[in-house]
Amino acid sequence: MTTLVQFVPFSSAVEAPFWHTLSTRKIDLYKLDDTPQNIVGYYSTGHSITNSKDPKEVNVILPSRLCLGTGAFDSEEVFKILTQDIGSLPPFTYPSAGTIKNTNTIEEFKSLDKNALFKTTIEQIWNDITNGEAIKNPSLLTRFLLITYADLKKYKYHYWFAFPALLIDPAWVIGDNGKVSGIEVWNQDEIQNFRANYEKFRHSKGDHNAGFFLIRESTLEDNKREIVVGSLSEWETFFEGIVGFADPSSLPTNPGWPLRNFLVLLHRQWHVKKIKVLCYREIIGKKDISQSIFLTVELPTEPKISDECPKAVGWEKNAQGKLGPRTADLAPLMNPESLADTSVDLNLKLMRWRIVPSLDLEKIRDTKCLLLGAGTLGCYVARTLLGWGVRNITFVDNARVSFSNPVRQPLFFFEDCLEGGKPKAQTAAENLKKIYPGVNSEGYDINIPMPGHPISTLTKAQDDVNKLTELIQSHDVIFLLTDSRESRWLPTLVGASMQKQVINVALGFDTYLVMRHGVKNNEGNHTNEASNSLSDVKQLGCYFCNDVVAPTDSLKDRTLDQQCTVTRPGLAPIAGALAVELMVSVLHHEKGAAAPAHSSLPISESLSSATDSPLGIIPHQIRGFLTHFNNMLIVGQAYNRCTACSDIVINEYHEHGFEFLQRVFNSSSNSYLEELTGLTQLHADSEVAGDFVWDEDDDENLKLE
Repeated sequence: MTTLVQFVPFSSAVEAPFWHTLSTRKIDLYKLDDTPQNIVGYYSTGHSITNSKDPKEVNVILPSRLCLGTGAFDSEEVFKILTQDIGSLPPFTYPSAGTIKNTNTIEEFKSLDKNALFKTTIEQIWNDITNGEAIKNPSLLTRFLLITYADLKKYKYHYWFAFPALLIDPAWVIGDNGKVSGIEVWNQDEIQNFRANYEKFRHSKGDHNAGFFLIRESTLEDNKREIVVGSLSEWETFFEGIVGFADPSSLPTNPGWPLRNFLVLLHRQWHVKKIKVLCYREIIGKKDISQSIFLTVELPTEPKISDECPKAVGWEKNAQGKLGPRTADLAPLMNPESLADTSVDLNLKLMRWRIVPSLDLEKIRDTKCLLLGAGTLGCYVARTLLGWGVRNITFVDNARVSFSNPVRQPLFFFEDCLEGGKPKAQTAAENLKKIYPGVNSEGYDINIPMPGHPISTLTKAQDDVNKLTELIQSHDVIFLLTDSRESRWLPTLVGASMQKQVINVALGFDTYLVMRHGVKNNEGNHTNEASNSLSDVKQLGCYFCNDVVAPTDSLKDRTLDQQCTVTRPGLAPIAGALAVELMVSVLHHEKGAAAPAHSSLPISESLSSATDSPLGIIPHQIRGFLTHFNNMLIVGQAYNRCTACSDIVINEYHEHGFEFLQRVFNSSSNSYLEELTGLTQLHADSEVAGDFVWDEDDDENLKLE
């Protein structure tokens, strides 16, 4: 009893970016032109997923797929480049020349003469076989047809694939009593020898015409066999009874669809009636070809084949298993902004998948960040936040874009400087959306009132304070990125009073400071206790905790070099990136903004045993020096007389509100804050402590008045 060869048909697999590219070309290039266009598909060798404990037990049989990806439209002369390098195809895949016919309406799609298009594709394959073109370019044996209608308003795509396979009468049967052998007919040395020679062959063919080949078994002097691989064009001098093809099938006894047209080529060109075939299957990336099979196929009688193009089959069945088109509804995904969302998250998801399984991407995405300052630091912090997938970014700044800004501040362009310059905060927010439309970005033109800078318009100052307070309240992380010390005082105070995570970045010419402010929990107890033998630090300090003088007007009477922020160009990107990385690390600690500080971590010590964050240590302050390309991690104690975050200042702010703030702003020397916190008394005590008598001996008395 003869066993017919049952070929496994292709199943189409279309990537979402393919539809996006088709939509773009339809709008910008094709318009109403429905002329068939050349495209490139690809397939890889099939394999099944087996039980790791028992390799003979098959768990999943993967379908035989022909894929269309992002590079399908890369060449308008696809048939000419099949023998050249197609860099857009994934590695270890084999190309397939295709034709797409995109109709303008759903009615045209339904009424299209599909049989005529199918016949045209069949004739192309037959001509390639009869004129010898398929010998030089065997990939042409896998030509396919795709008819589509793209509903661009609804992002809905109707499509139907055809993978034409020529028919021979009678059909091919499996010889040797229906026996199918595994690759084990060769010993391990022979298998490795074959694979090495096939790799050389595939490399020489650029992967694009390596899907069909000849095999010759040669006996060497030491009685070992060498398995050599050759191209179809070497048939007369190379062929000795075995051919091979890259088999997309995963079934243990059934070859894939490309073998059908390959056998027609072999019979038509060389009158082959019986032949041994290697169905080459490799698990990509593992160099495992153990699932490859051998079978002998033959024609039971002389086939009835003439010079006329034979009949063919090959229309793909739909999801219901019937001959008919399929539908891809990409409305939730196909919008370019949705595609951008998917692409932005891809790298982060790979990071979580491969390296940090506990990475909380959703928490990072939903964190609302307020950037006080839209200058050099603000621009770089915003760009890095985008890289981490943050979707909510708000800018506060009252300046306008100047001609010196675009070269140092990557969210601004020359056009933004014209006619006096656009408002920085709003422009930064708008340009951020141009980079990534999915970001929720806003800009506010607010003047942050500062200590030592008397208020000129009371109503304006009150409005600015109220709006700033409202923004701090509605955001999770506050970045202090302004260009003066005193402009950081009010947001430091408000952030401390609300227990917000505040991250401060300050630049010198070649130095920078990146720090997070300490917080108190809702019970008023100290948090942020430091680790690594720094248990005496009960609460981390803020930007002003190391100062024994209150912030005041540092801008008055500045020279030109002091008025401008003069730093090395690479300083802001470094500091801005560190600030965002610090934020992400803090977000992953179970205590959040109250996470303890680390000052060091021995290289030999694992992160999991030394920290509670999957991303490593969480410092308090990072002080960097470009002169030495060095960072120092410093932990600072909260100061009970701090003019910004101490209890007495916060209590005064809660009790008297804007009245308290107004007094601070109007105090030119800010003696008020120093008196309130006890710094004035501290200074007086220090001076008294300096008046003392030092008696060395009877012969010498030294007085220091």
